Amino acid sequence: MNGDLKQLQQKLGLSFQNRQLLKQAFTHASYVNEHRFSQYEDNERLEFLGDAVLELTVSEHLYRLFPDRPEGELTKLRAAIVCEPSLVRFAESLEFGHYVLLGKGEELTGGRTRPALLADVFESFIGALYLDQGLEAVTAFLHRHVFSQLTFDGKLQTSDYKTELQELTQHHNMGTLEYRIIEERGPAHEREFVSEVWMEGRALGRGTGRSKKEAEQQAAAVALNVLKASDSRD
Repeated sequence: MNGDLKQLQQKLGLSFQNRQLLKQAFTHASYVNEHRFSQYEDNERLEFLGDAVLELTVSEHLYRLFPDRPEGELTKLRAAIVCEPSLVRFAESLEFGHYVLLGKGEELTGGRTRPALLADVFESFIGALYLDQGLEAVTAFLHRHVFSQLTFDGKLQTSDYKTELQELTQHHNMGTLEYRIIEERGPAHEREFVSEVWMEGRALGRGTGRSKKEAEQQAAAVALNVLKASDSRD
């Protein structure tokens, strides 16, 4: 682990009563597998809990923030906040990847910056904070470090890369887009999908996500960068 969890607590303005919970939140399964005779526990159970706590706290925030919005709109707003790309962005802004305990193999293959891993760590941290200090502490943390990053202007300003890519290719008559799920990996509770977006017989981008939609969004984001870079060179 590159970072000191005491330093992280100071940066976040928190003090965990149960430091072991915090340590568990940043312990990846690959690290536990390489230290089988130690007392380490991985963060998968905390991730499960954190996911549910996030759903609740974000739902309450939106319910109070938009008293006149119908259920369907609130559901879309919540999905935009708790989707993998958003959770990755929150984790990166807090430099959570710096503090994760990883196995050597995961470290060597860039696990510290892998989107699915960062999203999981963010959820695990939320689960740990909930167990240690309760729902009010989680809500306060989210207001300081998550809700403050969101910009609402009639609707949540989030990137829909698939729509942006579709509009770009249609505007320039480039061809028809096709999304393909080329791989599904990991256990059922930690499924990861790999998607590619194709146009006119060539792959433009590849992305990963915990759902097919998230993987397609990541692939579209890569394709947009490729096309914009190509356009700038012409």
